[in-house]
Order: sequence, then C-alpha cells, then structure tokens
Amino acid sequence: MTLRWGQIARLGLVQMCLGAVVVLTTSTLNRLMVVEFALPAILPGLLVALHYGIQLSRPRWGYTSDTGGNRTRWIIGGMAALSLGGFLAAYAVTLFAGSYGAALALSVVAYALIGLGVGASGTSLLALLATATAPHRRAAAATITWLMMIFGIAMTAGVAGSFLDPYSPARLLSVVAVVVGLAFVLTVIAVGRIEASVTPITPEPATPFMQGMREIWAERKTRVFTLFVFLSMNAYFMQELILEPYAGLVFNFTPGQSTSLSGAQNGGVFIGMLIVGIMATGLRRGALRTWVMAGCLGSAAVLGAIAMTGFGLLSAPLTPLVVLLGFFNGMFAVAAIGSMMALASEGRGQREGTRMGLWGAAQAIAAGFGGLTGAALVDLTRAGLPDGLAFGAVFTFEAILFAASAFMASRIMENSQGARAALVPGE
Repeated sequence: MTLRWGQIARLGLVQMCLGAVVVLTTSTLNRLMVVEFALPAILPGLLVALHYGIQLSRPRWGYTSDTGGNRTRWIIGGMAALSLGGFLAAYAVTLFAGSYGAALALSVVAYALIGLGVGASGTSLLALLATATAPHRRAAAATITWLMMIFGIAMTAGVAGSFLDPYSPARLLSVVAVVVGLAFVLTVIAVGRIEASVTPITPEPATPFMQGMREIWAERKTRVFTLFVFLSMNAYFMQELILEPYAGLVFNFTPGQSTSLSGAQNGGVFIGMLIVGIMATGLRRGALRTWVMAGCLGSAAVLGAIAMTGFGLLSAPLTPLVVLLGFFNGMFAVAAIGSMMALASEGRGQREGTRMGLWGAAQAIAAGFGGLTGAALVDLTRAGLPDGLAFGAVFTFEAILFAASAFMASRIMENSQGARAALVPGE
C-alpha cells in the first residue's frame, strides 16, 4: 500500500511546520540583530551558515533512516530539536543588549540544534515521501508538500510580524514560543501511524556509510543533479539575510513590517509554485528546463529592479517587487523539487534517503555560503558607500548569479537532450 492523498497532505503539514520555525530564525531574528542591536550583518550570517553547515549531516541522517527502517522517530525527534533551537535562538537575541558573550554562546548552541533538527526531520520526511509515494504521484506530492511549506513560512511571517509590533523582548519570546510549540504538536499528530500504514519498507542492508556514499556518487545522474543544486541555490539564498535589513535601513520598515515583507515574498513563492504545478501537469518532464530558466531569469530581472531602488534610479514600493521576486523564485524551485523527488528513486534501490540527504547537503552548503556571502558583501560595501548603494550592489551581483544559473541549466539539460538523460528520470 502506498501513500494516499490525505496522508501526503498530512506529511505536508510537517513540512509546513519546518518552514514556520526556520523563517523566524533566518529572517526575523536576523533583522533584530542588524537593525535593533546594530550588530554587523556577518554575525547572523555566520550563525545561519552554522545551521546550514550542520546540515552536512543530511546524508548520514538519510542513510540512517534507510538502514533503520523507522523514519518517523527521526522526523519527530528532529522537530523537537528544531523547536528547542528556535526558542533558544530567540532568547539569545534578547541577551545581546546585556551580555554579548553569553548571547553569542547561546546562539551558537541554538543554531546548531536548528541545523540538526532540520537535517534529521527534513531528510527523513522527504525520504519517506520518495519511498512510499506511488511513482505517478511523486511530482504532485513534491508540489503539495513544498507549497505547504511555503504557506507555513508566509503565514508565520505575516501573523508573527503583526504580533511583534511594538517590539519588546517579552513579546518576541511569547510569539516564538507559540510558533515552536504548535509546530511540534502538529508534527506529532500529522506523522502518527502513517509509516506503519504503508507497504512495509525493507531496510537497506547494513553497508558501511562511506561505501554507500561512494556507490551513490558513482551514479552520473546523482552527480550532475548535485552540481546543479549547489550552483543554483547559491543564487537563490544570497538575499535571505539582507532583504529585511535592507527594508529597515533604506525603507524604514519596522520589525513587524519587515517580518511581514518576508511573508509577502514567500506568498509570491507559493503562487509561483502553484501556477507552475498546474500548468506543468500533463506536460513532458523535459519542460522542467523551461521553468528553471524562466524562474532564474525572472528573479535576475526583479533583483535588478530592487537594486535600482537602492541606487535611486527607480522609485517603486518595495513590497510588490519582493512579491514578484518570490513568484519567480517559486517557478525555479518547483521544477528543481520535482526533479529531486523523481530522481531519488533512480539508480541503486533503497537509497532514497541517502540521495535526498546528499542533495539536501548540497543545498545547505549553497544556502549557508550564499547567505554568508551576501551578508559579508553588505558589510564590506557599507563601509564605503551609503546603505542604498551598498545593498544595491549586492543585489546586482545576485542578479548576475541568477542569470549564470539560467545559462548553466540550459547547458546541463540541453546537453542531455532537454534534461532527459541527465536530470529527468525515466526518459
């Protein structure tokens, strides 16, 4: 027996909870450090890079869930670690005004827990989906679960932002406590009994971890897709740590307004994913290249417009531009996710978790490196330029990376006959 639509939607609730907790730590807390506490952007950049760096353990989590035969416990245990880390990260922010050393030490512990939680829970969840979903439902399952994650991010950012104003440490802790508590409880309820109800999955034989990784890496499709994920996600995540500080420093957004801006962006991502998912239904999978390229080029164009607002060459409200950026980001992401879910079951059998872990690790490295690079470039450029020009220069660089990613996608997929041999399974 494979997953029913209702069960797929329940697993999507877990993905929604993951996004809800992570958005507070990567967006809201980042903005508070840079704007309210006047800390250099490189500090939250390093902390977020730490949580992504910890996610290098994703292949190991995937391998463990492949060989252990029980992914549910890692999903719930990972969410517990993520929720605790999210609350500790918020508490650490409130300590910066009084004790910088204690706040920094607690932040390191918190973001390490966040990385462990996302790695264990997210990898095991996607491996369960890839393993227990019928082949003809995998693309739809990927779209459903990731749309729910984006919905969770957008809803949390919007609702939490409305409750954060006027900002106070007590208000911040209350909001974060409610979010992480609900996320954990909902995860336990949503994932319960699903794994036991599907066709029993025979655990992968106890092959040594490094031998298993070498076998996976020997597969050409896996290697090519790993490279694509790493390069494209560098462009995707570069603005993650600097968009809210930009809104605060250049457009004078309040903490609540800038948090809501993150929600608006992810609302755009949601719409972009939904439209592409609907339009791509029934089309040949080779069309993934078109969606990836359109998403990358559209993102580059909007980032150029955002940069011009910082340069003073364009007078436009920031929020609509950010929503449009999210829309094109969503177009790109849903095509990549669809390929990932389908490719997880290609090649050597019973290694879905290991493959998802490998691609998750590539994404985490790219996200951490891209986010840290964006924050570091902002700090460097602000040392000699006004805020608008400094941020605009970094957004321009990110636009160039998106354009390069579109070119890379065209070359990789074109060289494989429209993504058929290298990126598209089954053709």
